[in-house]
Amino acid sequence: MASVAELSPVTLAALIALVRKHTGIAMNERKSVLLERRLRPRMAALALGSYQAYMERVESDRSEVPHFIDLVTTNDTQFFRTPHIWEYLAKRFLPEWQRSHPDQCLNIWSAASASGEELYSAAMLCEEFQLLHGPLRYRILATDISQQMLALATAGQYGGRSVERLRASHPALYARYFVANTAGARVRDELKRNVTFCRHNLLQPLRPAQQFDLILLRNVLIYFDAEHQQTVLDCARPSMKPHARLILGESESIQRLASDYSYDAPMIYSLRAGQP
Repeated sequence: MASVAELSPVTLAALIALVRKHTGIAMNERKSVLLERRLRPRMAALALGSYQAYMERVESDRSEVPHFIDLVTTNDTQFFRTPHIWEYLAKRFLPEWQRSHPDQCLNIWSAASASGEELYSAAMLCEEFQLLHGPLRYRILATDISQQMLALATAGQYGGRSVERLRASHPALYARYFVANTAGARVRDELKRNVTFCRHNLLQPLRPAQQFDLILLRNVLIYFDAEHQQTVLDCARPSMKPHARLILGESESIQRLASDYSYDAPMIYSLRAGQP
């Protein structure tokens, strides 16, 4: 195939609009190099010589849309990211929830689960809580817009810095919940037994409708503009039980948005009093 044509300013603007249409992610012209690097191999595989031709392919072929989404989304995560949050969940949220909801099932939504480090961190947290405080029934719904990321999360196979950081920072958890192999380490099957995976676009309400005690919506709002941030929050609200907590990332705040959420502490929100 002939070399791919350069990404012109006009085409770049159209490409950015296409990203926003299918993912809600707000990009700017500074992302041109990133987009070129990610899209060129796919265009070569499809024998397409221009970005315009590839955009036309995305718009005319629904089967290409998941590939496009996988290429343009960013997935940056790690086990027990932001220790303050996990300390809060272990020492305050879980004990308070168990006291207030005896014999109930704790429902957690990892709403942008990426490759799975966050959801398995939540599972380890619940398993460790059981060891210290007795039985805790829990379920975790793990969703992401990227089919590729969901496949990685479902496999639960990790290598490189991801698993090395976990082994260094939480050696006991690594030994208890992972099996070492030639590719790194794999999550033990018992850590997956309470997890369900499905694809979901945060700009749409969750279907089928479910309600959760804890929603982890971490480090995803930063990729949306204010309009789409509002949409994400509006779509998530019906999935929160009245006592639920919403956890955001360290670089995120929703206090400037019109929302039904009340600020509890950095990165921690609940529904405003009187909200259903």
